[in-house]
Amino acid sequence: MATNDTAPDAADPAYAEALDVAERLLGFRLERFLGASPGEPANGADFKRIATVHAFGDAWPRTEHLDTRTRALVSVTIAATLGVLEPLRGQLRIALNSGATREEIAEVFVQVAVYAGVARAFDGYQVAAQVFAEAEGH
Repeated sequence: MATNDTAPDAADPAYAEALDVAERLLGFRLERFLGASPGEPANGADFKRIATVHAFGDAWPRTEHLDTRTRALVSVTIAATLGVLEPLRGQLRIALNSGATREEIAEVFVQVAVYAGVARAFDGYQVAAQVFAEAEGH
């Protein structure tokens, strides 16, 4: 069922719950990023709903073997290694909101430099520095 309406409703409680989990982790609601873009097909909303439920409804709540803080550090590492800088920004916010320290995050970039390359690590660390400043209110 394709729809451009990305607001959670009673018809999709899993989506509503995933959006609530995302808010708890990120510190803000995701809906502002999930609205339809000009020229976007109707099933684009389906993609956004499926991706949101998969990430924030299926993966992030799994805390039996990895706590949220550890999962966040792993996610920072993956996003930095892939060089996806805007998703990295969100993963860094989740890591900080989940109790990871700035020092631990800096160590993640040491590992990224070794295994994914110094240039990739520097690009990601620039985003981290911005998120650190943002968290300080600057």
